Amino acid sequence: VNTSYKNTIQKIVLKSGRVQTFNEASAFNKVNSIQDFEKVTISNVESEVKGLFKIADVGAKAKGGSTFSSMEKVRNRAYNKIKIQSAMMGANVVYLAHQNTEGNKMGGYFQAGSTTENILTGVAYSNSVLDFNSIKSKLGNKTTFDVVKEYRLGTSNMEYSENKSEKTFMIKEVLKENSGIYILGYLDKKETKYRVAYFTEDSFFLYHKDKSDANYQYEVKF
Repeated sequence: VNTSYKNTIQKIVLKSGRVQTFNEASAFNKVNSIQDFEKVTISNVESEVKGLFKIADVGAKAKGGSTFSSMEKVRNRAYNKIKIQSAMMGANVVYLAHQNTEGNKMGGYFQAGSTTENILTGVAYSNSVLDFNSIKSKLGNKTTFDVVKEYRLGTSNMEYSENKSEKTFMIKEVLKENSGIYILGYLDKKETKYRVAYFTEDSFFLYHKDKSDANYQYEVKF
């Protein structure tokens, strides 16, 4: 008896010729860029991500501006942030392992009030992996590339910023680790390990988180 998660199987062709198709993995939306962050699926059921490819742990926190802040709006901001973070690193599914919500608390004479807060922690997954040989072929023997855009999501930001870039990226080594593709290279003369989030016919997208937990994505032209 062979056992496998349905998320890892597209179809089974039986000896009789009958085809059994599985739709679980294809039900997830395809995320091709950071602009597609709203397509990231949030799952509260662990079995739904079985067989998917783990990318990284993710988390988000949102807080209301006053004791009259809407809990729903604060919750939506936290969900959007965890989706943006996941899309930046190339994920299209988040398993939400923990969610903590605290409502507004009105202050009194001896106690200060507090605003509503929503904290999310989870794990980002993808239902597909990038092809290592394809990106190696696209890169060829070239080692220096132009960075055209920089996206940033700071620890206290609820939205990402997008800026044009004129930086140069230099590749030292291309690595395949587990289900991910990484590039060891230089940006601003600093050697850093970047995860390849996506690549198209024209560009490849690199993800990195710095020591302050700010998230960065760079669009680099082939």
